[in-house]
Amino acid sequence: MSERESHTGAERMQLMVQELRGRNLWEELLQLRDQQRKDLEKSVWLIKGKDLPTEINRQGIMQWYMHPLLKSPCINTLMLFVQEIPPGGRSGRIHHPGNQVIFIWEGTGYTVIDGQKYHWSKNDVVQLPLRIKGSTVQHFNTDPDNRARLICCEPNAVHSAWVDRGSGFEQIEVSPDYNG
Repeated sequence: MSERESHTGAERMQLMVQELRGRNLWEELLQLRDQQRKDLEKSVWLIKGKDLPTEINRQGIMQWYMHPLLKSPCINTLMLFVQEIPPGGRSGRIHHPGNQVIFIWEGTGYTVIDGQKYHWSKNDVVQLPLRIKGSTVQHFNTDPDNRARLICCEPNAVHSAWVDRGSGFEQIEVSPDYNG
């Protein structure tokens, strides 16, 4: 590997030096603190699920309560969403770092984690362990007549460890509900 290709290459270091030039990062940190305090004054402390829009994305049908890109909630340390799976349906399949807890709010079905099937029903909890290389995950609703709803929560590591969070984050299969 040449110096140019390395993480310590002179060209990369020059970019960092340019980014630092003329700045006072300590003062910027204090300004960020002050802005966060102002944002907290106008933040949402009670999120009404009935008022949230439903999003149909590659992973399926979701309602986001807390997300790294939402600035309105009073805390930004968790990601929290409800995923709905139609009768007899399935979610998309993803490669995920783990560290997620899924409460089964409604329905019956199973989750496949790295090829292993785990059956669940109402009031069960599925845990996706944090794994260095991540896990491949997909949820299935086995009830042909009723929807399944999963409440999914995980630490918001997106800003501290990037979206890949060290193990990769990939959409492997798109939910059949997604038309994008």
